[in-house]
Amino acid sequence: MGQYDRLRKNPSRETCESIIRRILSAEISERGQNRHFRHSSDFLPYFESLYPSSESLAKQVQRAVKSMDMAKDGDGFYIINKTQEQIRQEEELKHFFQASETVLGSLEGCETVFLRSAKVSLDYLIHLISSTDTLKDKYATMVKASNGVLIYTENKEELLALLKPLLS
Repeated sequence: MGQYDRLRKNPSRETCESIIRRILSAEISERGQNRHFRHSSDFLPYFESLYPSSESLAKQVQRAVKSMDMAKDGDGFYIINKTQEQIRQEEELKHFFQASETVLGSLEGCETVFLRSAKVSLDYLIHLISSTDTLKDKYATMVKASNGVLIYTENKEELLALLKPLLS
């Protein structure tokens, strides 16, 4: 009878929070995203299946949702796995990507060429290579390393043929 009595009383706010997390986690694992829960009242049918329906139960669920301070997506659905700050950061990054015309690139087909050089000259070396018209389309990217520059290129032989005369 102790178990029965416990289920008939309203749950604590912490218990509500735990149940809400489980509900949202199940929603995300089943559907990939939350497309059902926007308001605390959307959780009530689940709680009313465990506890007697009452105004105090609804208020306790509201308190739990408010206490959890969950972020919402652009359509107003709760997001369980991100904070408001993470959403703000992602929006800022998204805006920057769009404004700067950023796209995903791949270095999968690239080979590397390593130019060993003095540490003090690495920034200037990268600047010179990137501003030389002969070399500007011959590499995908360059990375400063501890004692030189790594150049990623899709045509290693062509790049080497252009660099070797400059190194002699």
